[in-house]
Amino acid sequence: MSHRIEKEFHGRPLIIDTGRMARQADGSVYIQYGETALLVTATADRKPARLPFFPLTVEYREKTYAAGKFPGGFIKRETRPGDKETISARQIDRPLRPLFPADYRNETQVVCFVISADQENDGDVIGMLGASIALGLSPIPWAGPIAGVRVARMDGEWLINPTFQDLEMCDLEIVVAGSEDSVVMVEGACLEATEEEFLEAMKVGQDAIVELIAIQQELFSAAGTPEKFEYERIGPASELVDRVTEEATQRVEEALRIPDKEERGRALGEIRAELTETLEEDFPECGSDVGTVLSKLEKQIMRSRILEDGVRVDGRGPNDIREITSEVSLLPRTHGSALFTRGQTQSLAATTLGTVRDEQRIDSVDVREETSKSFMLHYNFPGFATGEVRFFRGTSRRETGHGMLAERALQALLPPYEEFPYTIRVVSDILESNGSSSMASVCAGSLSLMDAGVPMRAPCAGIAMGLIKEGDQVEILTDILGVEDALGDMDFKIAGTEKGITAVQMDIKADGLPMDTLEDALERARAARIHILHEMAEALSSPRAEMSPHAPRIVTIQINPEKIGEVIGPKGKTIRMIQEETGAEINIEDTGIVMISAVSGEGGDRAREMVEAIVEEPEVGRIYRGVVKNTTDFGAFVEIIPGVEGLCHISELEEGRTERTEDVVKSGDEVKVKLLAVDDRGRMKLSRRAAMTSEDEG
Repeated sequence: MSHRIEKEFHGRPLIIDTGRMARQADGSVYIQYGETALLVTATADRKPARLPFFPLTVEYREKTYAAGKFPGGFIKRETRPGDKETISARQIDRPLRPLFPADYRNETQVVCFVISADQENDGDVIGMLGASIALGLSPIPWAGPIAGVRVARMDGEWLINPTFQDLEMCDLEIVVAGSEDSVVMVEGACLEATEEEFLEAMKVGQDAIVELIAIQQELFSAAGTPEKFEYERIGPASELVDRVTEEATQRVEEALRIPDKEERGRALGEIRAELTETLEEDFPECGSDVGTVLSKLEKQIMRSRILEDGVRVDGRGPNDIREITSEVSLLPRTHGSALFTRGQTQSLAATTLGTVRDEQRIDSVDVREETSKSFMLHYNFPGFATGEVRFFRGTSRRETGHGMLAERALQALLPPYEEFPYTIRVVSDILESNGSSSMASVCAGSLSLMDAGVPMRAPCAGIAMGLIKEGDQVEILTDILGVEDALGDMDFKIAGTEKGITAVQMDIKADGLPMDTLEDALERARAARIHILHEMAEALSSPRAEMSPHAPRIVTIQINPEKIGEVIGPKGKTIRMIQEETGAEINIEDTGIVMISAVSGEGGDRAREMVEAIVEEPEVGRIYRGVVKNTTDFGAFVEIIPGVEGLCHISELEEGRTERTEDVVKSGDEVKVKLLAVDDRGRMKLSRRAAMTSEDEG
């Protein structure tokens, strides 16, 4: 049976329609906001997968027909998801995942198809709402509902789900997801917002989330919700749990006092191997179950030690930051480079400066025309960073997400394109990882940009905060390790300058986290960020005044748009000639802005002179150095500006009478001539004799 709800939500119609599309899925919904619409489905296998983790997959796919477009490229169909689709899928996944039962292992898939795009409203937060509805209408065990909204600030006013056009004028943009009484996920960027402003944005988002959950509950009351299916609870036998706990507790406690990650992992591995061998006689094929019990035991002991003793796995206190070292200018041929190390997390960042031709072209259903991107940060996480052997395949979702977070953190601090017309690419290669490699990428990326001479507004650093919560006991952790992220209740990444926040990403596993706890975490993160910035400043405190000699130099000049054709020349002949002669690269915009880039400063200067000469307007009375293009019985035609010729009459070649033009000048000669006059038909009268007289007088 179909059910339809129509509501007004912050100035635009919200339509929710169920029971008409994709009816064989466990749950499905057509959801429309403005004229952007998604079909969202939820489906689950009824048999559990024998895996040590919950196999949830969220897919977010944009159909180009949604915006009345053809897919770009040679193959005219949608292929692998782009970065925007990947980021949106991760954004939807993160608030959904914690609400599934801990012992649920059935393979589950949520699919969001963008099937109409009005190019004003983003489909990602609509997909989050649709995913909650599809799961709520399905028999899949899930403890929703949740909802998500985009919060932005424009001219001091808060906006909920602003349009793409509005976002261009906003100084803060975050996506907030949560339940009726708590925030569970935040992600976004700011222009150095204060901690108080960020908290206010979260509260505004939470109020809007409550509205959306009320709409969902109205739908569920009308449509009814099926009983959740019974699933096979995957877990070790209670007898095995008791044996492992009895025999391993003390050894795990000792292993968790080893500060080094590799040694600690080796000790825990030995415990697992020995216990598996010991218990196999009574519990055949118990290897994976022993590992599961040990992981839970490790979590309990680690959390208890932090809450009761205030001591973390590596021996630090809750607010302690690991040792930090920074180096710059490591790589001799890159335009900028930096190595940032914090404890056992290390990022090598390299910055490359390019021209407009290096911009990334983006074809999306969210915009009316193809757009371009002049700043990119790419994050790579090879297996050796954690001591593992792993195949090199395509970029993972995690790599895309971490790179985008670091990119947002730094983008707010870059100079306007008009002042620094370079395409910028930063690559962060993670060489070691034990907690918050994305925030290490922010620090290394900031240093490499400054090393490249990019005039950033301020240096930027990032820190990851964690949380351990048991009942009323709460402990906030600064600079979390990988194990504290995996076994803790919060992963709160905050990047920014000494002045304010530029990017955030937060995931909360604990229920009902109060705002004052988040406020405390933000304040501790600010202190940590400032500490890291001071450590980074010992290597490089501000952008270099000079760029690398290997980086291109870009000169920008403005010409009359009507002269663009003259610079390009017939079939591009003129511009090609300039580029071949000088080694420079020339790009011309329709507005008449000419960007000349060259690694050689001399080549760039020569190219600029040649362009300026082409667009120069002839000036009566000025002396030009020209080239004789042709001689006749009555004089010589001299090119004084590329493409601009005038006649030097035979009587104006020299003092006295001249019998033959060739007696004075020949084709190809360089001569100085003075522009005497330009008639109403644009014909120019030149004089070599007058130029010689002027020089003699000078």
